Amino acid sequence: MTSTVTSSRPGAGPDAPARLAMTGISKRFGAVRAIRQADLVVRPGTVHALVGENGAGKSTMIKILAGVETPDTGDIEVDGSPASIRGTSDALALGIATVYQEPQLFGELTVSENIFIGREVRRGARVDWAAQHAQVVDVLDLLGLPPRVATATVADLPIATQQQVSIAKALVGNARILILDEPSAILTDAEIDVLFTVVRRLVASGVSVIYISHRLDELFRIADEVTVMRDGATIGTYPIGDLTVRRVAELMVGGILTQEKAVRAPTQDTPALELSGLGRVGAFHDVDVAVRPGEVVGLYGLVGSGVSEIAACVYGIDRATSGTITLAGRQVRPKNPGHAKRLGIALLPANRKQEGMFSFQSIAFNISAGHLDRLSKAGFWVDRAAERTVARDLIKRLAVKTPSEKQAIGAMSGGNAQKVVLARQLVSRPEVLVLAEPTQGVDIGAKEEIHKIIAELAAEGTAVLVVTSDLPEALRVADRLVVVRGGTTTVEFGPDATQVDVLAAAAGHDDPSDASDPEQDS
Repeated sequence: MTSTVTSSRPGAGPDAPARLAMTGISKRFGAVRAIRQADLVVRPGTVHALVGENGAGKSTMIKILAGVETPDTGDIEVDGSPASIRGTSDALALGIATVYQEPQLFGELTVSENIFIGREVRRGARVDWAAQHAQVVDVLDLLGLPPRVATATVADLPIATQQQVSIAKALVGNARILILDEPSAILTDAEIDVLFTVVRRLVASGVSVIYISHRLDELFRIADEVTVMRDGATIGTYPIGDLTVRRVAELMVGGILTQEKAVRAPTQDTPALELSGLGRVGAFHDVDVAVRPGEVVGLYGLVGSGVSEIAACVYGIDRATSGTITLAGRQVRPKNPGHAKRLGIALLPANRKQEGMFSFQSIAFNISAGHLDRLSKAGFWVDRAAERTVARDLIKRLAVKTPSEKQAIGAMSGGNAQKVVLARQLVSRPEVLVLAEPTQGVDIGAKEEIHKIIAELAAEGTAVLVVTSDLPEALRVADRLVVVRGGTTTVEFGPDATQVDVLAAAAGHDDPSDASDPEQDS
């Protein structure tokens, strides 16, 4: 059970004066109404979480606050005074700074150079390096970083430290309102602990933090208040002590979440995909997994277990150095992704932005990419009518929210973009579908929809292998769950597996009876 404690930090009470007040905000992009009626009130020295499904409007709210977009209607006040934010310079002048999921830094420059780039401290015509260094050391101290970091090259720093440098850059600019947009998405658990320590120091100094995250459990470790958005409107603002993770999720989706899990039986006994003794030097070894038609098998491992590398070999991105891959009783060795596709294997990559999307191209283009042999006339040019028909059919089937197939995928919410990338894998119906981290970076509502799609594909006879480091997801969607530890498969669980048993196996306790209940340990 999640522990919920109301914050006792100064300024966190409901009667504290507002550091930021956004009221009656609306914003339309052509035919799409991103925000129809939204309010946000943030108090000094508090962490205020802003949550909602992808497409709920929270990103547009943040862009308005950061000066990237201007609202069609509504008022903004900072410390009780009306604020006009017509550009990013206006936002910075008001003490509003944004730190994005991926640090926006120049890797070849030092930390000090990054922090002061474009706003150098000068003595006459020259940069006052000593003054800059002194300011950087002071703010690094606030963040718990040693002075030597000031002269380090950014590219040589761990990603968590780079993120702290981004925060330092905002603080040197006298930020009073700090927006953290999905700050933990690329961090390990240990790095998240460091981030939260930094956030607590900042709010203790009076900074107001707006925290955006799809990881709802994090809110109960760091937030004082939570504002929930749905369909472009504010649903409400709640003290963290009045909520649970489940309640937040239900507010986001506008209904009661079920915990029911479909009971499936494979349509055939012969595996559609079988990995036997599969290995790749330096990555994994002796991997044994079988997936039958109509079955969803989860392949779960902790970060560094080798689980992600297995998917790459199945799809021919990497070549296995030992063992066999068998499709419907026939041994194969995918030479490359194109070869794997011809064999009847499809892969949804873990990193959709870098590996699965043409961000500036339309939905139709992104769905048809890789299938031009099916959608071309005489092998020379694309049949645009056929391309549109295929795109519209898959948009409808996967319930993609978009005004048309012409919309650029880069302008879509994360969950809808993920559905489009998945749609591409279904143009030529695969016999085996490998899903690598299928709901990474999407909200709870989109996650539920993608899980439903996975179940439907299995019901149609597709063999689905879900490769994931998200244990609740693995337990929710898989008929069987195979644990990867130390680069090899270890324990297999059935549909009644518990989170405690699987985590214990992944951490090195193969006997579930040795596992202690984390709720009792906490």
